[in-house]
Amino acid sequence: MTDRLASQPVEAHSLAKTATGIDGLDAVTLGGLPEGRPTLLCGSAGCGKTLLAMTFLVNGATRFGEAGVFMSFEERAEDLVENVASLGFDIDGLVADKKLVIDHVRVEPSEIEVSGDYDFEPIFVRLGYAIDQVGAKRVVLDTIEALFSGFKDQAVLRAELRRLFGWLKDRGVTAVITGERGDGQLTRYGIEEYVSDCVILLDNRVHDQVTTRRLRIVKYRGSSHGTNEYPFLIDGSGVSVMPITAAGLQHKISSEKIPTGVPDLDTMFGLGGFYRGSSVLLSGLAGTGKSTFSGWFANSVCTRGERCLYFAFEESPDQIVRNMRSAGMDLQRHIDSGLLSFQSARPSLYGLEMHLTRMYRDIEAFKPAAVIVDPISAFRGVESEIHATLLRLADICKERGITAFFTSLSLASDHASEADRGVSSLMDTWISLTDVEASGERNRVLFVLKSRGMSHSNQMREYMLTAEGIKLIAPYVGPEGVLTGSARQAQEARERDEALSRSQVTERRQRDLDRRRATTERQVAELRAALEAEESEVALLANQESGREDTLVADRAAMAMKRGAAE
Repeated sequence: MTDRLASQPVEAHSLAKTATGIDGLDAVTLGGLPEGRPTLLCGSAGCGKTLLAMTFLVNGATRFGEAGVFMSFEERAEDLVENVASLGFDIDGLVADKKLVIDHVRVEPSEIEVSGDYDFEPIFVRLGYAIDQVGAKRVVLDTIEALFSGFKDQAVLRAELRRLFGWLKDRGVTAVITGERGDGQLTRYGIEEYVSDCVILLDNRVHDQVTTRRLRIVKYRGSSHGTNEYPFLIDGSGVSVMPITAAGLQHKISSEKIPTGVPDLDTMFGLGGFYRGSSVLLSGLAGTGKSTFSGWFANSVCTRGERCLYFAFEESPDQIVRNMRSAGMDLQRHIDSGLLSFQSARPSLYGLEMHLTRMYRDIEAFKPAAVIVDPISAFRGVESEIHATLLRLADICKERGITAFFTSLSLASDHASEADRGVSSLMDTWISLTDVEASGERNRVLFVLKSRGMSHSNQMREYMLTAEGIKLIAPYVGPEGVLTGSARQAQEARERDEALSRSQVTERRQRDLDRRRATTERQVAELRAALEAEESEVALLANQESGREDTLVADRAAMAMKRGAAE
């Protein structure tokens, strides 16, 4: 179900409106109920007509300074006060402060005998007195069918009903009239909807043994409005209406970085974390630590002084806090500081739309910076309905700049199950956790499948869940691919042995080479010494020969001189 409501601006109409104080209802009515006009609130038994009408009055008295009158034709005043106390309404206090009047008009069909003209004149007198008592601006008549028992003529009934609605308009009060759902028509008599300026239909539907309340604005004279069915929730926090919108994809974006809570994981993203306001899916097999990653993300958000809202659908808050202590974090301190809020419920407690309505109400009330949904795979139903629910929740978060962190249980050992693939298109970042079996053991690995708007690692990273947190191990690729656990350790040991053997062989060869070099150098030295000795001897012989030549020349010269003297 989609609606054009979010994509169109609030109309600049002249019709004055009275806010109900129910945010979702005021959103789909574009401001509230028509001021000074009657609104018909119709539906079958148990759909919440009386509680919604009383919420309209109480909000008027407590939030908008407008006194109100509740005139009941079925429930006694004391019963009504007791019934709405479950919503936290202090009706007795409002009555004592003259902000509210509760009046029970007893109408017993068996005691009514029509003689002459039967009309609403006594109701006008009684209602007018109650309005004047407190200066009421808001009026509730619950339920109108009780007055019809005195009318046998439909023409007279229609005329009196018109007169009643006209009288309410003349008094200038914004009136809510409740009516029972008819068979094949909006109301039992099929008259009230034609004379009302605004008609709101409530429905309480049961599908697959799960009840879902829905609201639809059938008509609204003088004003545009949301036209679809809107789920609404009634619990201890009051009435919450979920406006289903198309979101228009006009939400603002941020370039601010949000850490993942695991420093080693941050390094796998080019930004160093997620974009603020993005949607993150963490999918994985059972036991891969999805909740642990969620806990560290929540811890990171709260440590920065921001609020985090954690929706848990499989574990209680106390169990999550206890389990996270084994992973090195204390979430209780964040709960005590008011920065972390857990909202836990079984998926079977409500239908998908009621869960969405509850989460929307909690987000509006808590105003978190981050939301965690753990896990989305806990929801059961038609795949298209689950997809639509998650789309609306993601849009709610994006419109408010909230970082949404979803976990999902994968039921297959491949990268992602069909359910994960179905919602992956909604996500900005998708991280997959899985197990790798080798050497008789299972080890955890993760990888980033996508992260819009930034570069990211394409490596498979082994990680360990330790008492100090989540530790990512540097990627290791062996001859047979990525190795983890003991297989990695064994391969590393083998490689160390091989490296040692190669080192020893190299050292041995080096020693042999050194010995050969030393021997060769010694032989060279000996040869060089012998050569030098021979060179010295040759030089000596040469010197001696040169000396003999000189002596011989001298002797010859001397002999020549002697011969000259003799002659």
